[in-house]
Amino acid sequence: MSYLIPQSALRFELEEKRSRFICYLQPVSSRAEALAFLEQLRQQYPDASHHCWAYVIGNPQNPDSMAASDDGEPSGTAGKPMLQVLQYRQIGNIMAVVVRYFGGTRLGAGGLVRAYSAAVQQASEQLSLQRHIPLSQLSLQCSYPCEAIVRHLTDKVQGRIIEASYGADVQLLIELPSAELSAMLSQLGNQAPGQFSHQCPGSPTKPQP
Repeated sequence: MSYLIPQSALRFELEEKRSRFICYLQPVSSRAEALAFLEQLRQQYPDASHHCWAYVIGNPQNPDSMAASDDGEPSGTAGKPMLQVLQYRQIGNIMAVVVRYFGGTRLGAGGLVRAYSAAVQQASEQLSLQRHIPLSQLSLQCSYPCEAIVRHLTDKVQGRIIEASYGADVQLLIELPSAELSAMLSQLGNQAPGQFSHQCPGSPTKPQP
């Protein structure tokens, strides 16, 4: 399943009843990167009332890692709403930090949820994003008559031939969207039964512009 990833970092500021909510969105690829970025902002804004955060690594619907923190705000009023915005917008590999300076007027639980959600939502609407399509590799050994079928099916699923070698049989290394792997093998089995063998050596991923 594809999802969105940030192409660059972004800073956005929102004011609510004189409280400042400074939102940072940062591309990250691991929990360690996310927490290192949080520490940078804590040092940059040492006098802030709160440094609330949420991050998602990988697919937002099935993440490799994700976490959130209210950093002293009432439970469930900051980190979780921020995380929900990222998941709703299907953005992965991202760290969101909202630095709050208290303005003297209490917002209440509902007001805090709205403010933290709005900060991340409005910031994400300005963020430069690209679609990330998980890819898999498929190594095929097939007969010479089967090669044309393999190449046709590869084009059909928007894959590409990475390597090709020719001996007693044809050896092909194919890169294709992970979501299409089962369908391609099924179609090969129907169109060229007994004419190929396969293995999946790895599953790299890359962004799709």
